[in-house]
Amino acid sequence: MKRYEGLFILNTAGKEENVKETIDKVSSEISSVGGKVETVQKMDKRAFARVADKRHSSGFYVNVIFESQPAAVAQLQSRFALNADVFRVMFSEAPAPKAAAK
Repeated sequence: MKRYEGLFILNTAGKEENVKETIDKVSSEISSVGGKVETVQKMDKRAFARVADKRHSSGFYVNVIFESQPAAVAQLQSRFALNADVFRVMFSEAPAPKAAAK
């Protein structure tokens, strides 16, 4: 299993109170393909530097670090492309965690 980092931009237009539910759905989707979620970092709602569509001028950013098989990442990419709550998603390999210095 490899360690991955997923940066999600959630579509919160008109439903900002449902962010927690959407994050839970993202985590369960990762678990459903055999992944193991390590950490979920909720960032903040940010305005986009370049607005491609006037309906989406900002989004809620979430960073998820998880372990998964490499083939599962392609499945996740296609599943999140069909999910209306996820505006954009980007996966990259995450470095191994550093040991704490004593």
